Amino acid sequence: MSDVFELGSEHEQVVFANDPATGLRAIIAVHSTALGPALGGTRFHPYASTSDALRDVLNLSRGMSYKAALAGLDLGGGKAVIIGDPTTLKSEPLLRAYGRHVEALGGRYYTACDVGTFSADMDHIARETTYATGRTVAHGGAGDSSVLTAYGVFQGMRAAAQVAWGSTSLAGRTVGVAGVGKVGRHLVRHLVEDGADVVVTDVYAPALERIREEHPTVQVVASEAALVATELDVYAPCAMGDAITDEVVETLSAAIVCGAANNQLAHPGVEKALQERGILYAPDYCVNAGGLIQVADELEGFSFDRAQQRAAGIFDTTLRVFELAASDGVPPAIAADRLAERRMREVGRLRGVWLPRR
Repeated sequence: MSDVFELGSEHEQVVFANDPATGLRAIIAVHSTALGPALGGTRFHPYASTSDALRDVLNLSRGMSYKAALAGLDLGGGKAVIIGDPTTLKSEPLLRAYGRHVEALGGRYYTACDVGTFSADMDHIARETTYATGRTVAHGGAGDSSVLTAYGVFQGMRAAAQVAWGSTSLAGRTVGVAGVGKVGRHLVRHLVEDGADVVVTDVYAPALERIREEHPTVQVVASEAALVATELDVYAPCAMGDAITDEVVETLSAAIVCGAANNQLAHPGVEKALQERGILYAPDYCVNAGGLIQVADELEGFSFDRAQQRAAGIFDTTLRVFELAASDGVPPAIAADRLAERRMREVGRLRGVWLPRR
């Protein structure tokens, strides 16, 4: 494994949480608390190695800082990963052991749902910590955050369509959605209702079957490679990260890339390759902030209408990113970073590192 301090040189804090009795092996990464306590989901995933898990949690937590800043929230960025297969390892004792580790951070990190974790899991975690959001509606929480994540991605896609084609409507456009799990499923519904022609793929057959049942007009293809090779107007990566590689950029026919997946760009420089090919990229952490907005609203006493109104603002935020990109002559990914960094710098200097209230 590479040196942890070298890998996490931007991060304030990285915690390794271990509980052999339950099988818990987790990493909590707090990237920045300049704008407030860090908020970010817990990903439960069977990583091939601890190194892979560490790299993922560091990348994801950094993205959360930028996501919160660009969304105008007074929150910092954090993320956690639990190493293991959630279908076999997840248990109430493990989740509660994890909750105790979250509590030990004293409020510097709030957790929520992510890949492999659900609102019911947050209820278990919350039995050991006051710093869990995204809880079930029955426990006063926001419920499934994928609802507003998908809504925000749809708003970002409408903004991209406005820039690319002069209309916010996706009617008659072919949209390819890679990954129709929690978020992708809701996104497909918005697209179908808007009149788009939708093509989907997923590695999980039951997810595809559910889409077929709910939306018989949706076309299903066998793989992400097949989807990328399809004639598309919009490509929406909604599965794991690193979806936009050099090979994908070379193959893609779409005019717009706009999806829910985190860390979509496989390496620095891909954003320039997209721009050179004339493909408009809606930065992932800009358009997928709806889920963060939803669980953050829970900290005030959840109101779905209020959270949805805030998530609707992703349309205007995405337009601001595209406008800055055009005026500065840079790719949208760089423009989004500049806007987020400006807010972290201007507001963060007034606050410094966030400490629990005594």
